[in-house]
Amino acid sequence: MAYTPHKPPLPETTEQLRARIPYWGVDLDPADRPSVPKLQWQEDLSGAHWGETPDQQPEKQPRERSIEHAAVTPVFGTAQPLHGLSGAIRRYAYTRYSEARVGHWLLLVLGDRVEAWGAHLRSFATLRPDNPITQTGVLAEAGAHPIRSRYGVRRTDTVHQPLDPVLVAGPWVAAATVTWLGVRRLARAVRG
Repeated sequence: MAYTPHKPPLPETTEQLRARIPYWGVDLDPADRPSVPKLQWQEDLSGAHWGETPDQQPEKQPRERSIEHAAVTPVFGTAQPLHGLSGAIRRYAYTRYSEARVGHWLLLVLGDRVEAWGAHLRSFATLRPDNPITQTGVLAEAGAHPIRSRYGVRRTDTVHQPLDPVLVAGPWVAAATVTWLGVRRLARAVRG
């Protein structure tokens, strides 16, 4: 269990580790380590005001936690609780995959993208919807010498520069196309 004041026991003895892993434990001899006095455990100077473990923050709703850990950390954030489809994707990433697996992180990125698109779609229900022209910085780019600042200097972002308009405008063009095709199909269905 993490967050206890005592060092957990090693799964293997020092001798077993030395026999299996070359150079394991070369710094175990205190004479080889200049920081030894700082590393000594002093019961009265631990700085912890709790006994065995810190006080656990109450969970008002279930929090996501890695499958590698038995419990959530003693203190955790509650500012952005998981919700909707993006929350379900993130929960699945935490319950199904270890943090060491790429699937875990890809699902978290997918959850972020779903959340971003949900925010874009929700903005259309407000009086001030998202404006991809002004909010992506395209207009600001034109006034900041875009050609002169990129060519003739050693910038690393010039390699992916042709792909930037596709990544920024592509999803908007795709969404507009799908919407247009849907409205056209609906109009044909109503007429026919």
